[in-house]
Amino acid sequence: MTQALKVGYIGLGLMGKSIARNILKAGFTLVVHNRSRAAVDELVAEGAQAAFSPAEVARQVDIVFTNLPDSPDVEQVALGEDGVIAGAHPGLVMVDNSTIKPATARHIAAVLGEHGVLCLDAPVSGGDIGARQGTLSIMVGGPAEALEKALPVLQATGKTITHVGESGAGQIAKACNQIMVAAQMVAMGELLVFAHKAGADPRKIVEAIKGGAAQCWTLDVKPPRLFAGNRQPGFKAYMQAKDLGIVLDTAHEYKIPLPSAAVDAQLFNAMLQMGMAELDNSAVLGVIEALAGASLDESSI
Repeated sequence: MTQALKVGYIGLGLMGKSIARNILKAGFTLVVHNRSRAAVDELVAEGAQAAFSPAEVARQVDIVFTNLPDSPDVEQVALGEDGVIAGAHPGLVMVDNSTIKPATARHIAAVLGEHGVLCLDAPVSGGDIGARQGTLSIMVGGPAEALEKALPVLQATGKTITHVGESGAGQIAKACNQIMVAAQMVAMGELLVFAHKAGADPRKIVEAIKGGAAQCWTLDVKPPRLFAGNRQPGFKAYMQAKDLGIVLDTAHEYKIPLPSAAVDAQLFNAMLQMGMAELDNSAVLGVIEALAGASLDESSI
């Protein structure tokens, strides 16, 4: 049965296109916009409607989602010329699935609030797999009445939806998530290289430790891909580096010491310098390999 709410989705990248597709599959009328038209054409072929600006999307829908690379992008799409603000109408809810600075989320919510729009910052975790399967973890900041309206749509895209608090709280939760994700990716890279160079089979090491205190999503999901020589995203390294920049900028704003996250940020920035920006965040392993002078490729394990 077709859902009554009309939904817009702006930003059809690696994650956004899969999230939008799940909204469409759930029976919602969907209007999509993206700078690159190929993703728009793909979803239109599946039943979505095309729009040519954020304002055009916002004008037509009850709920407009955004999923964009960084804080300036979201601010431009929300508040810029021909942005969501130009198509704002009372009762519109904007849900941002991007990962941006908490301060930016609060600013957008305040400005759009003056135009009758309720805003939710709702970043997601779970990678491309979670986006495709509709099993994302969604961290929500913003007013409860906006979440109540958007909840049926969010339930089509994620399995864990947590209302963390007021505007900005969802982005704070995502920053905390990225502190942990980065630490896990770096630790996994270190332990795999350690095992290999110290003379043990990394595959067997992973099997030995992932059922104990070291168990985590990263060890459950990433090693088989790495052992097969697959370092493709997933979640791109340059996005992990960007997210850690948000973490450290926010930590500086609130005078919070984050020594481990600062080192992890250096390692992910090293990936960018080494030409690995487009690889998966688990490919931070490559930086550890370079430092150790040991390659964990298929021929050596």
